[in-house]
Amino acid sequence: MDQLRAENSLYPSYVDLDDLFDVARLRSLDGYIAERLRGRLRRRACDLAFYTGPFVHREGDSALPGSQMVYLSQSIREDAYYDLDDPAIWRPSDDAAGFAELLDLIATLPFAATARMLIMYDGSGRAVTAHKDHDVAEICHEFIWFRTNLCKPFYMLDPQTAEKRYVTSHSAWFDTVNQFHGADASDGLSFSIRVDGVFTEAFRSLIPDPGANRAAAPAVWAAERAKA
Repeated sequence: MDQLRAENSLYPSYVDLDDLFDVARLRSLDGYIAERLRGRLRRRACDLAFYTGPFVHREGDSALPGSQMVYLSQSIREDAYYDLDDPAIWRPSDDAAGFAELLDLIATLPFAATARMLIMYDGSGRAVTAHKDHDVAEICHEFIWFRTNLCKPFYMLDPQTAEKRYVTSHSAWFDTVNQFHGADASDGLSFSIRVDGVFTEAFRSLIPDPGANRAAAPAVWAAERAKA
């Protein structure tokens, strides 16, 4: 993997997926989602705190940066991170009906089936600690991260040099194992959406196989696209 990284300059990187979206439609949902999240803040909804997991970039950084999560789907099992892409165990949550227009948009994305779907939000735009999602290099979760505006300074972090690469698109897929990701602070309400599941075979056919270290697939793809 080190040789692959050196040859292709894989990190920091992400795959811009805006071509999968009607971006105008995505942006039109900004006020719709923001209104509902502000309502949850006003009534102090008991949304789960966002937990980065133990793989933070710097020792001592907080694994609970202050943001919260609205689950649009709910697992029938006890929450386990490695199950988040298994459609068989995820069902619509009680909160899903309140975000019907967002779910309609998600239905247009190239998933054969969806699993975990959630909105991550923070009423005061606090920074998100740079972290990795897990440490199993042979697990590559199929997900799409997206947002309705570009206000949150979301970035990928080179694991060796700590160079930040900011995401400039509305959507992305990225390697969550071999690089860190996080966000700088911003003003006011900030939020993004992540949908995990199983990509369609047509979409999978576009993604290169990195061989060993399957988690690197998004980084390899980003490097190939940069060369095209």
